[in-house]
Amino acid sequence: MTEQRQMSIGMNILGLGGHSAAWRVAEVPPQAISDADYYINVAKISERGTLDAIFLADGPALQADVGKQPAGRLEPTILLTAVALATTHIGVIATASTTYNEPYNLARRIASVDQISHGRAAWNLVTNAGDAAARNFGFSGAPLHVDRYARAGEFADIVIKLWDSWEDDAIIADPVRGVFADRAKVHAINYAGAHFSVDGPLNVSRSPQGRPVIVQAGGSEGGKSVGSRYADAIFTTQTTLEDGIEFYNEMKQRAKDWGRNPEHFKIMPGLSTVIGGTEAEAHARCDALDAFEGEAGLLSQIAARVGIPVKSLDPDAPLPWHLLGDLTPPESGSHGFFEAQIKLAKRENLTVRELSRRIRSGHRLIVGAPEQIADTMEEWFRAGAADGFNLMPDMFPSGAEIFVDHVVPILRKRGIFRHEYTGRTLRHHLGLPNPVSQYARGSDAAAGLRSVA
Repeated sequence: MTEQRQMSIGMNILGLGGHSAAWRVAEVPPQAISDADYYINVAKISERGTLDAIFLADGPALQADVGKQPAGRLEPTILLTAVALATTHIGVIATASTTYNEPYNLARRIASVDQISHGRAAWNLVTNAGDAAARNFGFSGAPLHVDRYARAGEFADIVIKLWDSWEDDAIIADPVRGVFADRAKVHAINYAGAHFSVDGPLNVSRSPQGRPVIVQAGGSEGGKSVGSRYADAIFTTQTTLEDGIEFYNEMKQRAKDWGRNPEHFKIMPGLSTVIGGTEAEAHARCDALDAFEGEAGLLSQIAARVGIPVKSLDPDAPLPWHLLGDLTPPESGSHGFFEAQIKLAKRENLTVRELSRRIRSGHRLIVGAPEQIADTMEEWFRAGAADGFNLMPDMFPSGAEIFVDHVVPILRKRGIFRHEYTGRTLRHHLGLPNPVSQYARGSDAAAGLRSVA
């Protein structure tokens, strides 16, 4: 009998919670958004539930209205180093942009977190679309979408080569003979492309998990192309089962077309949760949070994602399709969030008001009792719409605690989630094999590459 397939689950720590009004409940002081202990606490709760990883989104610009809600983000690789030192098993996923970083420095930062965590680190590969970020780096506006992803593909290729520049057995560490490493197994990458020129090798040795995990979270054509080629996992935005299955099949086929094993490529949709002891309690909890935002606040989130003014939205009517043109997302917005919102509204013929209560943080929203949360996760998992989920609870820490204490036991009872960690690295948690260095003798990419003298 073959072992039953297991679900992967990550905890996405979005500010003080996945609901934008979470901070108004004040489960923790609002200034906790800049306190490492807050993130460590959520990570420890998640680790108690044997979740695969915690995830930090990021962007190099102040994005919120500081007059109305907590704003600011600690730099993920620094923050997650502290989290890694305070935990033992859970993975740590840091978001970093290919638009405003350089490959060598970023490869070194992520590899350093990976060494410090003993093989639990991952990089969430993103590009940055907003003009605000561009102006922080001396540009008048963000590069075009096609240019961002052309740079991103080259960037990812270089980072992987740098992580592979040390073979697994390169370090000999023999003080008697005075030999630290085998020079023939530490490689220059000699990369010269349209955007970058990088000699290498990396000045951080081989990862305990072969190389850090790469996650990608873009739903555009460019994002899907880069993700299916380089990423180990995709964080995605589908909001209906039909769209989830379609995306899942498309991305698995894309990975296969690149010559990859699709079973070693995880698809993990985002899932916003509001959980109560009963469905009625969950809806009361959600309504209380929505009340802080008011109707205008909920509608403004819809307007921002589809790129039209709030005044153009009638809460009791469908989206104004005539204003959405050819249904292409605004250049400065997220393609994935745009498509998720549009497809959900079209497929279920929702009014704007109904749509505002069905999607949260750009992702599918489920409000219900623990059994209902487990049911929808199992349905997507077994139907071939997901290998797991990137969770966004409404509030921290209670949203994470409720999930760990009441949903995880149900998933375990159904045989689709682990009872305990059986390994130490993030790749092991995700069921991914350690990759072999592309420079190792006998590998397909090794021909013609020189070692460091």
